[in-house]
Amino acid sequence: MISIGNKAPDFTLNDQNNKAVTLSKVAGKKIILSFRPLAWTPVCHDQMLSLENNFDLFKKLNTIAFGLGVDSAPSNKAWAGSMGISKTRLLADFWPHGGVAKLYDVFRETDGFSERANIIIDESQKVLFAKVYPVNQLPEITELIHFIEHLS
Repeated sequence: MISIGNKAPDFTLNDQNNKAVTLSKVAGKKIILSFRPLAWTPVCHDQMLSLENNFDLFKKLNTIAFGLGVDSAPSNKAWAGSMGISKTRLLADFWPHGGVAKLYDVFRETDGFSERANIIIDESQKVLFAKVYPVNQLPEITELIHFIEHLS
């Protein structure tokens, strides 16, 4: 996993609406990169909904949360629609397959998908927080919220 204190590797991925997101273009805000193994699975569903449900709080904390997975943008669009996600951007780390997960050292080669992980990046694009969770465990969103609140 990427080390705390390192500069976050830059990337560009498309969201569920096929709009490009470039990490370096959102400098000046804190960023949560919430990696999930696969769309259409129960724990991943709950993980992405926790980002959506806290969208307004993150905004008040000058933070943007992105969900990342190896699924394609069209799959993410259908999945976001099925969950009622309209504000949180789900990024497609589809091609090269798991390329961003590999940059952050959270790709599971033997499984072909990312770890379940959260990474928090500060306004200057430095990694402040990085944690991998068991694949079958929902990350506690309050852990991220409290961490970000204590930065202020």
